[in-house]
Amino acid sequence: MSIRVLIVDDHALMRAGLKALLGTQPDIQVVGQAASGIEAVRSAAELEPDIVLMDISMAGLDGVQATQKIKSMTPNVKIIALTMHEDESVVRGVLKAGASGYVLKRGAEDELLVAIRAVHRGEAFIPPSLTRSFINDYLDAAPDSDTSNEPEIPLTPRELEVLSLIARGYKNQEIAEELVISVKTVETHKANIKEKLGIRAQADLVRYALRKGLLVM
Repeated sequence: MSIRVLIVDDHALMRAGLKALLGTQPDIQVVGQAASGIEAVRSAAELEPDIVLMDISMAGLDGVQATQKIKSMTPNVKIIALTMHEDESVVRGVLKAGASGYVLKRGAEDELLVAIRAVHRGEAFIPPSLTRSFINDYLDAAPDSDTSNEPEIPLTPRELEVLSLIARGYKNQEIAEELVISVKTVETHKANIKEKLGIRAQADLVRYALRKGLLVM
């Protein structure tokens, strides 16, 4: 079943370019386009896409505000922010508004495709170039980040290693290579970690790892 995508950008050339790129992917279907934040909110409600590619810098209702409105109206719709700048306040704002990740417009085309598929699987996507300060912003986007009253969850040393690599953005194959184990074993560890922590979404795994100090930069 195709991943249904709504493209939101106030530049027609950008929308056309994104549509052309996504049109080459057999598992991705562009179901609509919007040229403003207001139009994005309306289209998301009407089309109920799986993913919205949201331009952040738009006149009127900007991408952050549109993201917040879409998530409040259709919480199952996932949003990937598209931005020209690595501005910490913008990234923090869109993540706090409910986006599942962001992609730099000047980044590689493959990165956008990876982001779409990752977010569709329920994962978060943050560019590998993420700095420590960006990670802190991502952590701040999570509600109730104070874990002083949280009970310690008994993860095995290997599970802690896997969780730390997940927080750094490693994929299953990369984790397997780093720890010299099979991909199947990685998947088993991830399933066990999620069960022990009571966490299903990979985005929440990242936030948990950050709160617990499992990510060392």
